[in-house]
Amino acid sequence: MAIVPVIMCGGGGTRLWPSSRPGRPKQFLRLLGERSLFQETIQRLAGVPGLLDPVIVAGVGHEAQIVEQLGEIGQTAQLVLEPTPRDSGPAVAAAVLHVAAAHPEAVAVVLASDHHIPDVEAFRTAIFEAVAVARHGRVVVLGVRPDAPSSAYGYIEPGDLLAPASRGRQVRSFVEKPDAPTARRYVGEGRLWNSGNFVAPVGLIAEEFQAYCPQVIEPVAAALAEADWNGVVRRLSPSFAEAAKISFDYAVMEKTDRAAVLPVDFVWSDLGAWDAVWAAGERTPDANSVSGSAVLIDTAGAVVRAAQGMMVSTVGVKNVAVIVERDAVLVCALDSAQSVKSVVEQINERSWAPPQPQRVMVARELADLSRRLDDWLDVSALPLWWSLGADHRRGGFHERLSLNGRPVESPRRARVQMRQAHVYATAGALGWSGPWRQAMEHGIDYFERRYRRADGQFRTLVGASGDVIDDTAMLYDQAFALLGWASAAIGSEAPLEAHAVELLRQMRHARRCAAGGFYEAGEHANLSNPHMHLFEAALAWLSIGRSDCWQDLASEIATLALERFIDPSRGYLREHFDADWRPARGDLGRIVEPGHQFEWSWLLARWFRLSGDKRALEAAKLLFQHGCVGVDAARGVAVDALDDDLKVRSPQARLWPQTERLKAALLLGEIDPAGGETYELCAQSAARSMLAFLDTPVLGVWRDKLGPDGAWKDEPAPASSLYHIAGAIWEFRRVLHARPRPQPARLAPAFSSTGALGGAEQGSYFAGSA
Repeated sequence: MAIVPVIMCGGGGTRLWPSSRPGRPKQFLRLLGERSLFQETIQRLAGVPGLLDPVIVAGVGHEAQIVEQLGEIGQTAQLVLEPTPRDSGPAVAAAVLHVAAAHPEAVAVVLASDHHIPDVEAFRTAIFEAVAVARHGRVVVLGVRPDAPSSAYGYIEPGDLLAPASRGRQVRSFVEKPDAPTARRYVGEGRLWNSGNFVAPVGLIAEEFQAYCPQVIEPVAAALAEADWNGVVRRLSPSFAEAAKISFDYAVMEKTDRAAVLPVDFVWSDLGAWDAVWAAGERTPDANSVSGSAVLIDTAGAVVRAAQGMMVSTVGVKNVAVIVERDAVLVCALDSAQSVKSVVEQINERSWAPPQPQRVMVARELADLSRRLDDWLDVSALPLWWSLGADHRRGGFHERLSLNGRPVESPRRARVQMRQAHVYATAGALGWSGPWRQAMEHGIDYFERRYRRADGQFRTLVGASGDVIDDTAMLYDQAFALLGWASAAIGSEAPLEAHAVELLRQMRHARRCAAGGFYEAGEHANLSNPHMHLFEAALAWLSIGRSDCWQDLASEIATLALERFIDPSRGYLREHFDADWRPARGDLGRIVEPGHQFEWSWLLARWFRLSGDKRALEAAKLLFQHGCVGVDAARGVAVDALDDDLKVRSPQARLWPQTERLKAALLLGEIDPAGGETYELCAQSAARSMLAFLDTPVLGVWRDKLGPDGAWKDEPAPASSLYHIAGAIWEFRRVLHARPRPQPARLAPAFSSTGALGGAEQGSYFAGSA
């Protein structure tokens, strides 16, 4: 019998104003340490044998925050998103029906997301005790033995033991929050605090809803049946709003004869107000609880919180809460903390809406980061990789430059030549005043002379002097031939589309898979990665080409990605497959690369803008979420690889995944306004990490690999990364309009990331990105 944690992520936490707001309620705040209450709740049961991934029930507006915080702790989950809040009754009903569809015999462990329980082992022991009781047909609530009277909690009157070997008891009655004298009497009578956490079989809960509150279960069932569901996120339909707005206690627990209570002794608090935060937090010798920058003089028994960048000082006060956010300040006596809710009510009556200074500050930093990256690219990198990165004597581009900017002799891959041609063609289209046309033609000419085979495809590797080292035609390299030609097409009189159409014809003839897509040369023939770059090339030609083959190619690869490359149950993209595009057996089939989650996310978001295919947008958002699981919070970077359980496989971090993270965050932030703030923060983090890789003795080169210990690998800069870096910088520039570049008149209205006109997407530098 499966055990499924169900995390209830609603509630506003109004008594914790001004830190807790509707847009970021208390469960997402870091009130007692480095983790939010939501993250602590998730981790309380993380990794416990026999438990499935959690199901999280939340409002649709909190999706991005949930995804961000899950990514920080490397946790996967399923999300059930409510279109409107209807209290805990409908939320619980939605969760149990969702779980029952896949696991009809499951036991749900329904937990509030905003509680403080420091003794994790005691909590886990209690949960498994409750599961044992629940399996005998009971809805088991955890009842906390009070350590003092409190009028902030509801109470449970326990009855007889259910069985001699069980600590579970019948429930005689539930009582709402009492006044202080009544609370003292309840504690003396042995009543328990109602923790709001309960355990029960999902089928039993559904039966009790049907028996006692059909006005909840029936609309919720309809909302689930009509929901958008991609295997990871389920967005309930508007029918959910027809459910009665009622708590689970009122709907079921106070009516059912199946209720049981398990007394527990561990420390527990719902952190409902600032006095509870003070009681639960670490305190100084003066019993002050301090977070942020503060100077306290002759102060005792205070909880003081200062927002980042703010300084709080107190002198000669006791037993107060001083909560300073950037747009609001609360000062209250701790014994009046429960009354803060009245403050919020009055603020709402006045329709006062605070500004969003944090987002303003993030926006300013994003603009500054974009300008710095622009300068690095235009003033340093593009001139350097033409003056020293190009081989002006023998043709083509060098594979690597030392960190001092000197060429490093080595064999040359076909893909590098066309990547560099693509970069300079696009730079020229975006107004770079350097010798972009000369650099573009230099790369394409060398590519045509040194890499073309007799069958019209292109070999993969030649020596520095142009001698053939590997005559294999890699699918990956053909993709970059198509992309480079697309970028150059507008600035060249050559019939480049005819070359591209002929190459695609050759590819279809020589390397088609029976199950769709194309074979890669070599031992591992069925790969998602080269299709990603074919997809990018197809999107480029869609904007400027005349042949119908580009629409067909883009549609085919998008479908292949959505139906085969992306795991249907988990929503992440795999790398290796068999001939029928099923995940490859063994270790190769388990590889999940965060960088490719971001790169495909960006491309599928572009495809959504071109095609209107909502599946592509949902997949793009999920891929981004899974990419974020691979971001190491300590170093601020996306790591190289995960396994299919989303645990770190390779903790090394290369430069290119950071660029793809930036591109995807920027584009999704435009398309998905509900997640705008989270995407902005992700973009901010990605841009900072990029600048760290670009911080070298000679501007214009970069470090490529960051070790798990935070040490850089001492090696030359690979030329292939310029394509990634420049693409991210140009997407940054486009989205923020930080430094608009003049475009040649013939390129109006827009130029794509692949050098193609974005006529279908107005105001875009990148086809499919605006």
